[in-house]
Amino acid sequence: MEFRPCIDIHDGKVKQIVGSTIADLWKENGHPEENFVADKDAVYYANLYKHDGLKGGHIINLNKKGTKEYEASKEAALKALQAYPGGLQYGGGVDDKNALDFIQAGASHVIVTSFVFNGGRIDYDALKHLSKVVGREHLVLDLSCTRVDDKFYIVTDRWQKRTDEIITYNFLDKLAFYCDEFLVHAADVEGRQNGIDRDLVGLLSSYKKVPVTYAGGVSDYGDIELISYLSDNNMDFTVGSALDLFGGHLSYDRIVKRIVSR
Repeated sequence: MEFRPCIDIHDGKVKQIVGSTIADLWKENGHPEENFVADKDAVYYANLYKHDGLKGGHIINLNKKGTKEYEASKEAALKALQAYPGGLQYGGGVDDKNALDFIQAGASHVIVTSFVFNGGRIDYDALKHLSKVVGREHLVLDLSCTRVDDKFYIVTDRWQKRTDEIITYNFLDKLAFYCDEFLVHAADVEGRQNGIDRDLVGLLSSYKKVPVTYAGGVSDYGDIELISYLSDNNMDFTVGSALDLFGGHLSYDRIVKRIVSR
């Protein structure tokens, strides 16, 4: 079990946003709900994670590709990748044309969702092609999801579009052939600090073929211990809004020490 740190970038700044409110960007005078806006840049956090020997953290560009805001966030992300080469992953607007650019800029992996989904289904041709272009060992699939009844449906486009794909072990097996890891945000609880989605953690905890990182809703140290217990210390995790680095109450230093000394 490893702590995977994060750097979420929006409009060129490090922020923590309530994931389900990103759609408000496209409403008239709308803005997503912000939990935290950092006064330090992405490079600061990259250097911190490098100093503490934390690998496999993810940088996520939350802006819509093709906008000036996306480019500002991309520039901030590239600087962070260059500050910690090989130590961080990058996600946000990744496709077959730019994936290698991020790897060459220092990302250990690129994180992809939307590019490999078309019309609400997984596009295996696109997935196979991207895996070949960037290398399976450099590809992470973001399988962020939302609950509908007792099933978890994968969501794309900054969690605003629900696909028809449901997380099952058989489905994960098919995807694992083309990627190195899964990153799974529980979109329903992301950024709300109201606790993890225990059912989703329980579902993912039994999966062992490729590493899985869970993100979403961690609100106290008990949530971290629960992830450890449910996964038999096998599943990685990330903490966003609840972390003191981002205005929360959970100690970054305590979490790092726990992982190092376990």
